[in-house]
Amino acid sequence: MDLGLQGRRALVSGGTRGIGRAIVETLAAEGAVVGFCARTESDVRDTTVTLSRSGSTVLGQAVDVADARAVQRWVADSADRFGGVDIVIANVSALAIPDEPANWQASFEVDLMHAVRLVGAAMPHLEKSDAPSIVTIASVSGREIDFAAGPYGTFKAALIHYTQGLAYQVAPKGIRANSISPGNTYFPGGVWENIEANNPELFAMAMGLNPTGRMARPEEIARAVAFMASPAASFISGTNLVVDGALTRGVQF
Repeated sequence: MDLGLQGRRALVSGGTRGIGRAIVETLAAEGAVVGFCARTESDVRDTTVTLSRSGSTVLGQAVDVADARAVQRWVADSADRFGGVDIVIANVSALAIPDEPANWQASFEVDLMHAVRLVGAAMPHLEKSDAPSIVTIASVSGREIDFAAGPYGTFKAALIHYTQGLAYQVAPKGIRANSISPGNTYFPGGVWENIEANNPELFAMAMGLNPTGRMARPEEIARAVAFMASPAASFISGTNLVVDGALTRGVQF
């Protein structure tokens, strides 16, 4: 199936590692022009060089997504370079799991408000697109109570609610909005590799909960994101797509 992503202009926050990096790679492989951001300049530079060598058209920029003006500048610069924006993917998370005051604030600013700011900055460009799409990256922790039920899970739930409300609001403009809720996803340098090394009991518990006997790979999440973002999903909006290998047991109506 042709996803219709050839030549589409996409923005991805947090695009240098894990799920975000896989999203950038997947969209680029489908022919999209991809702008991405991350906080660390060296990571942005290395990712840009690596993907450009493979023939992908990518544009990276170091951005602190908790800085509203920085997000606005990134979107404006990318839109100028690309001649517009068709797809916005809000991927960044503070991954602030412990129930501490600083983590509540970080989760609010990064997990939730960065998505709101990114969408707001991109909206004038999306309104000019003939196939505009917004995808937010939530989590299964946003729809059930688990070990991340504090700030992380709370604001992922808020992100799902925000996205579904947004879908209703922008539908008359022809803009789609969906969220993706990944299950536990393992990759080098990621949170689950760290847990495996430093909290083997929690890692073993997490592995035991998934009937597939493994965690997701970033590219498996990225493929779902690419489909939902693409014109191939033209009548899907207001949906929270769970990609977790049957990890969660609650029925989602």
